[in-house]
Amino acid sequence: MRPDPFDPDQPRRWLPRGRDGERMPAYTAPDLWSDRFGDGPEPEKRRDYRWVWRWLVRGLAAGIVLLVVAIGWLAVTAPLSRSLKPPTPPSITLTAADGTPIARRGAIIGAPVDAAKLPEHVREAFLAIEDRRFYSHWGIDPRGIARAAWANVGSGGVRQGGSTITQQLAKNAFLDSDRTAARKLREVMIAFWLEAWLTKDEILSRYLSNVYFGDNVYGLTAAAKHYFGRTPDRLNVGQAAMLAGLVKAPSRLAPTVNLKGARARQAVVVAAMADAGFITKAEAAAVQPQRVLDRPAQTLPTGTYFADWVLPQARDQAGEVKADATVRTTLDPKLQRAAERTIRAAGLNGGQAALVAMHPDGRVVAMVGGRDYAKSPFNRATQARRQPGSTFKLFVYLAAMRAGMSPDTVMDDSPVEIAGWKPRNDDNRYLGPITLRRAFARSSNVVAARLTQEVGVRNVIAAARDLGISTPIANEATIGLGTSEVSLIELTAAYAAIAAGAYPVEPRGVAEVQDKPWYQAIAGGQKRLPERVRNDMLTLLGSSLRGTGREATLSIDAWGKTGTSQNSRDGWFIGAAGDLVVGVWVGKDDSSPMPGLHGGGIPAQLWRNFMQTALGVAPVVREVAEPIDNGVIEAAGNELGDVVPGAIDAAADQLDQLGLEIRQNDDGSIAVGPRRRERDIDRERGPRDERRSRDDDRRGPDDGYDEPQYDEDRW
Repeated sequence: MRPDPFDPDQPRRWLPRGRDGERMPAYTAPDLWSDRFGDGPEPEKRRDYRWVWRWLVRGLAAGIVLLVVAIGWLAVTAPLSRSLKPPTPPSITLTAADGTPIARRGAIIGAPVDAAKLPEHVREAFLAIEDRRFYSHWGIDPRGIARAAWANVGSGGVRQGGSTITQQLAKNAFLDSDRTAARKLREVMIAFWLEAWLTKDEILSRYLSNVYFGDNVYGLTAAAKHYFGRTPDRLNVGQAAMLAGLVKAPSRLAPTVNLKGARARQAVVVAAMADAGFITKAEAAAVQPQRVLDRPAQTLPTGTYFADWVLPQARDQAGEVKADATVRTTLDPKLQRAAERTIRAAGLNGGQAALVAMHPDGRVVAMVGGRDYAKSPFNRATQARRQPGSTFKLFVYLAAMRAGMSPDTVMDDSPVEIAGWKPRNDDNRYLGPITLRRAFARSSNVVAARLTQEVGVRNVIAAARDLGISTPIANEATIGLGTSEVSLIELTAAYAAIAAGAYPVEPRGVAEVQDKPWYQAIAGGQKRLPERVRNDMLTLLGSSLRGTGREATLSIDAWGKTGTSQNSRDGWFIGAAGDLVVGVWVGKDDSSPMPGLHGGGIPAQLWRNFMQTALGVAPVVREVAEPIDNGVIEAAGNELGDVVPGAIDAAADQLDQLGLEIRQNDDGSIAVGPRRRERDIDRERGPRDERRSRDDDRRGPDDGYDEPQYDEDRW
């Protein structure tokens, strides 16, 4: 029964006043309202929010469907049941391409550990450097990802990762090492799955029980015994920090082969522990560099540098390489022996050398990382990062060809100043307008700097990234002269992309996985180089063997590029012939100068010697030039500007092979005669100004940056 609206004992919710100033309760009947207040405003109606609930229900249903689909996809591509089992490290026997064993590595697997029973400082060492918010996140750490992304943007390359310990366990359990979006998505989903089914201590226990610590040692128990001769519960802060530091790069930082690097990484972990509040600054300062047990060097068959490089690849091929597996690699024993003989026979005068040989598709067939593996297992072919000198000009000229230029495009080979920087040619000779073909052949630094400025630094960097260079590259004009560091294997793979006509080329030492999912094939596919661009690059690279790379000339078609870093610290030659692309580096481990070293010297000779053996080609028979009457042939009346640039370049190249040069006299005539030495040129130019400041070859005095001088390959 409706309550009486005029009953004073009834609770009321009043509406606005009517025409006569009175108010009515909200539940007053419409007819009573009309009788009392006339045809005034109707009572306010409630809004209908049912549509919001409908959309919420629909969104929830769609989310459930997507989750079911994702779980089904994940179950098919990576069985979740396997992620809950401790991963089994592989015991691997590596064989060459012909089936010959080259290395046998049985994994040292330690007993599982219980993270809850470990000393706090042992757990905290790993958490400080790998995942500080491990106990608070749900498998992924958005803050860690953002921090790593910011650090990578600032450094110009991938220097930090944002993976959590849970993600690392997910990857080690059964995912491969491909850097694709699909693999990363599966890793994240499995991390959520692990967080749902395991406790934090269980996740940390499985991670510590199976993580790789170098020297083919898996698990914290095995690592503590292998390196320090004790159990995990007896590790001190310094020892725990050193083991935690190995996880980032175990093969490179293993203290049995790189104690200095392991101690440096230990200091980083101790500082991270103090920064996270796990130990005090006083406790961090008291931590001493740790010593490890002496281990005798293992005796391995040929291909030890290659075996060290391949083993992590094989171990990461989860699902492809299982326990007690035999893995066939791409190594060619014949070519490997030839590479080792070539490096051993080199007169390096206290220096080191490295060589990588691969097919254009990236299959590595020979690798030498130093003169003596027993004395130094550090792999200079894959682990060292050095300035490439003029071999980096490959990317400058590739960017130019992409921009529409050609080998016949003319550039000015005369002194130039770019933002206070004055690049110079190594021989202090400047030829004026010359074609890109000749500029590449004589490795003109000035033309490379002008090209970098014209096509743009970003386009040069983009060309390097397209061809597989992953190391940081400075965003400045000097990169055209090779100021950013690269590894030999990565730079050789970039040249292999030109030979293959497709990029990027990924160096590999194990058989390619044939049954990769279709989505990985799409994400990791190659792109074709336009035919015109590739042909132009081959033309330029071929011209180099008639210029700075004359010592690498073969009796068959070949091409390549020399490179020399500042003060003759590094010498390079990278080139191709037949079905091989080969890179050679020469230098010292401490980056000290090697007087007389340049890419057109020892590196080019080593490249030639290896290629002649590998391809079975005869040495080049050099013709002896006939004597020239009076030493000079005058071509009076012919101005350089009146001659077709291509013809001049071709004539200059041919004359140069005979020890001659072509030059223009003061009266405009062309003269051909024996190639002059630098002191002859200086005598013709007159005495040098002894007051000439070094500031002529560096940036402005106000910017605080001294541009290094480049001892480039001689023309």
